Amino acid sequence: MADKHTSGDGTNDLNSLLLDSKVYTVNEFTEAEPENQNLWPRPEAQKWIPMLFIGTCLLYCARMAMPICAVTIAATYHWSKIECGVVLGGFYWGYCFTQILGGHVSDKVGGERVLFISTALWALITAVTPLVVQLSSHTLALMTAARFLMGLLQGVFYPSLASLCSQRVVEGERAFLMSTMNSGSHLGTLLAGGMGSLLLDWYGWESMFYAVGFLSGLWTLIVWLCLFKGAVPLKQLETSHGSEWSLSRTLSLFKKPSVWAMVFAHMCICSTSYTLLSWLPTYFKESFPHATEWVFNVIPWIAAVVSALGGGFFSDFLINRGYDVATVRKIMQFFAMGISSIFLLLLSGAVTFTSAVIFVSVIVGVSTFTSGGASVNVQDLTPSCAGAVYGFMNMLGALWGRFRRHDNQLLSCGLKLGRRLRTQQDEITPTRTNSSSRSSRSGASDAAGGLRSELGSGRWSRQ
Repeated sequence: MADKHTSGDGTNDLNSLLLDSKVYTVNEFTEAEPENQNLWPRPEAQKWIPMLFIGTCLLYCARMAMPICAVTIAATYHWSKIECGVVLGGFYWGYCFTQILGGHVSDKVGGERVLFISTALWALITAVTPLVVQLSSHTLALMTAARFLMGLLQGVFYPSLASLCSQRVVEGERAFLMSTMNSGSHLGTLLAGGMGSLLLDWYGWESMFYAVGFLSGLWTLIVWLCLFKGAVPLKQLETSHGSEWSLSRTLSLFKKPSVWAMVFAHMCICSTSYTLLSWLPTYFKESFPHATEWVFNVIPWIAAVVSALGGGFFSDFLINRGYDVATVRKIMQFFAMGISSIFLLLLSGAVTFTSAVIFVSVIVGVSTFTSGGASVNVQDLTPSCAGAVYGFMNMLGALWGRFRRHDNQLLSCGLKLGRRLRTQQDEITPTRTNSSSRSSRSGASDAAGGLRSELGSGRWSRQ
């Protein structure tokens, strides 16, 4: 697909043209579109987009299965909090390792093939996890290994999706596809929470893994039977790139300021997402202890689903109306980072519960506009290696978000300890003061006793 993005004089120097915004005008892309055999026909795209949306929902259902069931599993196998944390953390370390590799392979063989194979494997792992842990007494090691493999296999999903979007979707429809997948992740998290709670109460923690594994396997079967028939063959995908993408040429991309701007923007969004996921429940429980939990646990993420779809549609609408692609990407990223930061600052003040829910909903919702900004900009700047570059930036984002989450946990512990110490001191001060007052009144005949009481009261007040 990269050979279609050439300048007016037909120059094929991709190294100099990949970041040239003039190359990616709507008119030039439209003229080259009929010649590109990789693009999905409209009926094919209408089948793939809802299936990818469902696949993203199932991806997050499988990812959330262990966190939802962690307390029950830990009680069953007598795990400590540290051991439970090891199991949960295994996923994220595996998730970082296959980002670049998954994107590179997708660039070579096609993103849909990598998505299909990886989904089939992590669906199998999810379904057999309850069976595997019963085969040996080393349940902690087996569960950690299963989570690590789950992370390895799911780590290829978004880089493969970026590669697929670059190969198969026209420029004016990419933002809506990525936004649809983003909304699927939020919906999958909500469904996992609701379905997981019911299955835990009715059939035990094993049923959560069986259900998600079965549904994910059913998804792969439908994709195999209904969507892979008549797909573009491997040879055609390779020849469409025009030339092999060398390692030196790929590395030369990272000399471009626009690439690093995209990478750092993605890292900032990942850090914000991890911070919100870690802090929002604590914020609402401590600031509004008597509030209804489902309100702040559900409404912001419903808003995120709607906002992601609307943002993707708006971005593609502007591009199809002739607006510059780079300008549209910057506008969407400004909303995702700039507007959300304003409401985050407002949230730090004294607000009511209703205002807090509204502010959080806006923050989470507007943050999804990054699907029309930096997240899809990688396909504009580096179309022939979009999967590998997206894998690189997503790996950094995941690592940065992971470290920031640990920092947030340490900060939370420090704040809780500080509040506890202040509370204890506030309780001690009036106790000591009242005790001193009673001693002073009862010891009126004993001047020395009254003096000691007053000195004691002053000493505690200074502390």
